[in-house]
Amino acid sequence: MLSDFFSRALVAGIGLAAVTGPLGCFVVWRRMAYFGDTMAHSALLGVALSILLSVNMTLGVFAVAALVAGALLLLQRQNTLSTDALLGILSHSSLAVGLVIVGFLTQVRIDLMGFLFGDILAVSVDDIVVIYGGGLAILAILALNWRPLLAATVSPELAEAEGLRPEASRIVLMLLMALVIAIAMKLVGVLLITSLLIIPAATARRLSATPEMMAVIAALLGAVAVVGGLFGSRSWDTASGPSIVVMALAIFLVSLAVPTARLFGRREQNGT
Repeated sequence: MLSDFFSRALVAGIGLAAVTGPLGCFVVWRRMAYFGDTMAHSALLGVALSILLSVNMTLGVFAVAALVAGALLLLQRQNTLSTDALLGILSHSSLAVGLVIVGFLTQVRIDLMGFLFGDILAVSVDDIVVIYGGGLAILAILALNWRPLLAATVSPELAEAEGLRPEASRIVLMLLMALVIAIAMKLVGVLLITSLLIIPAATARRLSATPEMMAVIAALLGAVAVVGGLFGSRSWDTASGPSIVVMALAIFLVSLAVPTARLFGRREQNGT
């Protein structure tokens, strides 16, 4: 089955969707879309440094994304700039520095379009092993920390009063996002990762009555977007990564006709 490049793309994409769906729910609940963009943009810097230092690219991207997340936490504690301003600085500067470093790597041929928009059709069996191995680790950590993450999302003050350490939960979530970005970069590219995190989760929010149901539906919708996007890409000869995101957008637009479920009951009114 995995001898065919299209089959490998389907298997890899479905595995990625199973991870980005539940994780994307927290991105939507916590309104962290811009943070996701920042970490995705930092991935290109991770790619450039990995090539420059001759280290594993997935590990390099994860390390840089984690460092950017840590830098954000440190800068936020200084209370000198708003969070969105800090995210803007980190996002665009990391992307720009990455592009500058790539420009100096004249001895290495780098496919910038591939890193920016991904090429899921070029995924290998080894990539699939990394996706499913890393994905299972992410889902396991997410499951073990589900209650403190959810409590800190609904009310950080109550979570702290219950001894659940919301700041630690936030760090865990940031590291999980860094890991999924490192895994997903080759498939959908640094500019489309956030879309795969947000759109299926945003669609699932309209159709779910509980957080757990939203996580499951987001993963399923992400898988449908992957399958539909890949078959559409093959039929109309369009780019695979953007085609997956367009399919996810189409599903979201269709969902607008469905009555919205009351996720978290009245708490949804507070933005959770």
